[in-house]
Amino acid sequence: MTYRDVVSRQVLTWACTAIGARMPVAMAPLALVFLVRERPGGYSLGAILAAAYVLGEIGGAPVLGMRLRPERARVQLAVGLAVGTVGFLGLGVFPGAHPAVLAGFAFVAGGAPAAATGGLRTLLSELVPARSVAQALSVESILTAGVWAVSPAAVAGLALGVAPRVPLLLAAGLMAWSVAGLWLLPARWGAGGAEGVDGADGRDGPPLLRVLVGAWPVYVVGAASLALLGLSELVLPALLEQRGIGVGWSGPLLTGMAVGGGLGAFVYGLRGWPGLLRTRSLVLMLGTSVCVALAAVIPAMAGIAVALVMGGTLQSGAMLTRNLSLREVLPPRALAAGYSVMYAAAGAGYAATGSLAGALLRVAAPSTAILAGVCLTVAMTGVGWWGEVRRARRGEGAEGSGEGSGGGAVELGGVGAGVGAEGVK
Repeated sequence: MTYRDVVSRQVLTWACTAIGARMPVAMAPLALVFLVRERPGGYSLGAILAAAYVLGEIGGAPVLGMRLRPERARVQLAVGLAVGTVGFLGLGVFPGAHPAVLAGFAFVAGGAPAAATGGLRTLLSELVPARSVAQALSVESILTAGVWAVSPAAVAGLALGVAPRVPLLLAAGLMAWSVAGLWLLPARWGAGGAEGVDGADGRDGPPLLRVLVGAWPVYVVGAASLALLGLSELVLPALLEQRGIGVGWSGPLLTGMAVGGGLGAFVYGLRGWPGLLRTRSLVLMLGTSVCVALAAVIPAMAGIAVALVMGGTLQSGAMLTRNLSLREVLPPRALAAGYSVMYAAAGAGYAATGSLAGALLRVAAPSTAILAGVCLTVAMTGVGWWGEVRRARRGEGAEGSGEGSGGGAVELGGVGAGVGAEGVK
């Protein structure tokens, strides 16, 4: 397997559009803190605004994702991104507004474009042959890792070196750029299949909501995966302080974790890997959990750095297996909505683990808070894996009785199997 089929002008156009849509997402939480930190109670207000933004994402992704229609994909995505641009622009133009107004802008900035991740991922699969979708998703993960590695430094540099509102104005400009980029991409997906049109609202198959709910084990493990990332990001400064290490090292360490994520995504796409997707996911998630736990107990900064880089490498592979698993268990008409639900689930896992760690930090050491979060994510991973095994057994039973499973493919080994089982780009 190679990345040869992924190298094309259209994929490059998609990448530029995706950067415009996703970099504002990576910039937003920190940019909101910098926007209001000099106001009375600034840090608390910044946390509230960041929470409003994340709530918008969690609520907007499934609701808007389920309304995406293949034949109107470009227009729907453009409207969401344009409204998100207005939200970011409002934050940058009116930084001294009442907190409720800022929270409203933040909620809109997070919610309106929340379906763009699922829509753009589905569009990406239209630009490459079916056999190369796994490599395309790896490229997407590498791009995302790069965005998350660059964003914190860009926000801090612009907010401190120019003005606190500049990162949010830049975010608005980038999101507006992504709206323009959509017109250089296919207007829709599934152009050759009737299922993508007639079945988009569930009329030719089970209701879309029921189909999406049936994939809940994949969402649970996806949430657990990002929960570990959130745990590392949110508690790392306190952990470094506990170890007597300068808090300023948290930025470089998290950048190293993001670089590890990009490397892991690249390696994952280089070849086919043995075993079922759910088994690979379980192994990668347990490996990530071990790495984060080691980072919590190792006293030396070098050891923490190695553990975080390795954790990022394995975590990106785990997220890739989740996206490939969605392509197995969902019919093509439900993929964009499924990716959006995954986005919301991952955000919910990030928020839940961060809240747990924040509460524990008041009564326990940072290392203890991290270990408690790791235990939670391991439990979530176990529940998700059990659900996938149970679903697969039900599907085998239905096939054996001649009934069919109603919307998923049988899980196969190898990277390409997670894509080719559908037979659809």
